[in-house]
Amino acid sequence: MSEQIFPLPDVGEGLTEAEIVTWHVAPGDRVELNQVICEIETAKSLVELPSPFAGEVTELLAEVGQTVPVGDPILRVRSGDAADPAAPSAPAAAPAAAAAPAAPADSDETRDAVADAAASVQHEEDAGGAVLVGYGTAGTVKSRRRRGGEPLLAGAAPVNAAPIPVAAAAPVIAKPPIRKLAKDLGVDLAEVHGTGIAGEILRDDVVRQASQASLFRNLSTPEPAEAREERIPLKGMRKQIAKAMVESAFEAPHVSVFTDVDATRTMEFVKRLKTSPDFAGVKVSPLLIFAKAMLWAIRRNPQVNSTFTETEIIRHHFVNLGIAAATPRGLVVPNIKDAQDLSLLDLAKAIEQLTITARDGRTQPAEMQNGTITITNIGVFGMDFGTPILNPGECGIMAMGTIREKPWVVDGEVRPRMVTTVGGSFDHRIVDGDVISRFVADVASVLEEPALLLD
Repeated sequence: MSEQIFPLPDVGEGLTEAEIVTWHVAPGDRVELNQVICEIETAKSLVELPSPFAGEVTELLAEVGQTVPVGDPILRVRSGDAADPAAPSAPAAAPAAAAAPAAPADSDETRDAVADAAASVQHEEDAGGAVLVGYGTAGTVKSRRRRGGEPLLAGAAPVNAAPIPVAAAAPVIAKPPIRKLAKDLGVDLAEVHGTGIAGEILRDDVVRQASQASLFRNLSTPEPAEAREERIPLKGMRKQIAKAMVESAFEAPHVSVFTDVDATRTMEFVKRLKTSPDFAGVKVSPLLIFAKAMLWAIRRNPQVNSTFTETEIIRHHFVNLGIAAATPRGLVVPNIKDAQDLSLLDLAKAIEQLTITARDGRTQPAEMQNGTITITNIGVFGMDFGTPILNPGECGIMAMGTIREKPWVVDGEVRPRMVTTVGGSFDHRIVDGDVISRFVADVASVLEEPALLLD
């Protein structure tokens, strides 16, 4: 029998630290090879860590909420023929437990037991979820103890005594990012009605429950005095965003150009696509046409699809198209690999899947690496335009503002048209004003006349 220590691994290129979000095991638990032991938050995503060995957990070396450098130990496991955690308790404990009065069916103790049993069942179901590439699939938890090894109920019977019936408790079905969101919002998942498949709890379910709870508190509880300030630790994704934006803003000389566009035909095209049988069940929006216009313009102006280094400019003959996405955890920029090879339908599906994954907090580090150019849609926030900052390592980022009806001169007459503003920021070390202007003009021309995509 020997003890082994599990150090925090680098789950992405260049990762230096991560925050412990949730422990799925406690001291005294028996873990199997590849069983998910905890969930961590890196600078880019939420990741489940599987155990690289089997044995009994003897110590958790990091606490929930603690930021741990890569390589530091987080878990100690005793391997070998460890004691069975389900072994019967000492005989002396049985009489005391048997003498204890039975709790009423609707007592707090019974409800706690039901909730704990449901949480344990769900923990075993969740163990079969996504894990790190190369670690395999997750195992199951053979025992479930709270931290410190105390029993589930104070004064409860030993594990070989008759269990409290919990058949009526349904397991809570929710992905790890949804569980974290519920924890952040103070929502008890056992009280949430899931609207997903097989009763799975979705993000909207948690937000709705939090809103209802907040309304009830506002109606029944006096408003507490508001603090004068709040201090939020700089860590995780926000820390990475700050670092990347400073690096980009001060290392790459930005130049920005923009132009107003009559997007009436784009809106008509989007409307036709929404009614097309080929696009049934696929979300179609002006962002799709904007993305396709970008790919069309890159073919005519390949210089913008480049990366600057101290010794050379690398021009990419493929497009990993980044889509800036606002999520509850902050800004992420996953990219669609080899977007230049996708049809309009495939591009629509890729954007939809990327958006869903980002919204649920499941974007992985590999999905945000090796981007070549980025688009951001600030129009969804009602903004006409802004000057975006380059994603580090890329030459260009294009933005599209909100599309709204405005007066527009057509053939010498003022008419109502659907107008937007498009443009972006570019690395002036790589491209000059003429290339930038032609590229933005090409994107605008497709938005004015989507039929150009047939070329």
